[in-house]
Amino acid sequence: MPRFMTATVTEILEERPGLQRVVTDAGRAYALVDLTGSVAVGDEVVLNTTAVELGLGTGGWHVVHWNLRRDEWSEPGPGHIMKLRYTSLQIDVGAAEEDHPDLPESLNGTPVVACTVHSQVGIVTAVVRSLAPNARIVYVMTDGAALPLALSDLIHRQREQGTIDTTITAGHAFGGDLEAVSLPSALVLAHHVARADVIIVGMGPGVVGTGSSLGTTAVEAAWVVDTVAALGGQAGLCVRASAADPRERHQGVSHHTATVLRLARTRPAVPLPAELAADLEGAVVVKIPDSAQEILEDLGITSMGRGPEEDPKFFAAAVAAGVWATERAH
Repeated sequence: MPRFMTATVTEILEERPGLQRVVTDAGRAYALVDLTGSVAVGDEVVLNTTAVELGLGTGGWHVVHWNLRRDEWSEPGPGHIMKLRYTSLQIDVGAAEEDHPDLPESLNGTPVVACTVHSQVGIVTAVVRSLAPNARIVYVMTDGAALPLALSDLIHRQREQGTIDTTITAGHAFGGDLEAVSLPSALVLAHHVARADVIIVGMGPGVVGTGSSLGTTAVEAAWVVDTVAALGGQAGLCVRASAADPRERHQGVSHHTATVLRLARTRPAVPLPAELAADLEGAVVVKIPDSAQEILEDLGITSMGRGPEEDPKFFAAAVAAGVWATERAH
C-alpha cells in the first residue's frame, strides 16, 4: 500500500517542461507539474515515499503528491480524453486521434524498432541520426514503465540535441508532442502525421522485472512487433544482450529477447553484429560502422550504470538495431 508524508521544500534543483526536481527536509523529490502544479521553496507538500522506502530503482526520489499551499489548482487540458483514468490524478490530455480520426491504417513499410529497455532508445536514435542526418525520427513511448515522458532525462537531452523530431505517448503514458489512445494509433500517427522515416518504440525509464520469464513489462515488445506487422511496417527487435550483467537470465542474449520472440506471432528482424549473431538463430547480421564508438562516447548513456566499455555487448546490439533501421528508412 502507498505511504505518504508531509515535508517542506528547501531547494529547487531543476525545472523543465513538466518536471521540477527539489530538495525537501525529508529527502529529494520530483513534482510532475502537469498533475499537481509547481512548488516553491517553503511550500509544505505531501510526498509519496513508497518507492524509496521499498528500495526500488527511483534513485532515491520521492514524488510530490500535492502542494498544501493551495486550496485548489486547475490546468485546462486540450481535449476530453483522460489518461491515468479513474485515479485521483486523472488528466485531460486530449488525444491526437480527435484531430486525425480517419488516418489510413498502414505504415507503408516504415521501419520500426521495438526496444525493451529505455536506454536502448537513446542508442538507436543516436545511430540513426548520425547515419541519416535528415531522417525524421519519432519516438513512441508506451505505458510499460514510467508514465510521464517528462521524467526521462534521456529523451529531454535528445530533444534538445535534435536527435528526436517528435515524441508520441501511447496508452496511459503522457507528455508527448502527440497523445495517443493506443499503440496501433500511435504508430499510424507517427507515420502519417509526424512523417517518420524511422519509428522507435519502447517504454520510459523503469522496466519492471521479476524472476519469471513472463513477469516483466519487456514482453510488451511482442505486441509491438505483431502490431507493426499487421499495419504493414518493417519490425525490428532491439536485442538485449550482456556479458556484464550479474543476473544469469540476462547473460548473453537476455531472456527478455528470447521471451518476446517466443510470444510474438510474427517474426521480426533481429539485427546483431557478426560477433553476436551466432548467439541467436535467425539473426540478421549487420555491419557496424567505424563511427559507432565515437557515437557511443558522445552519447554518455549508461544502462544499469554500465557504459559501452563495461558492457559492450549491450551497446553493440542496440547499435545494430539503429543501423538496420537506417538502411530501411524511406
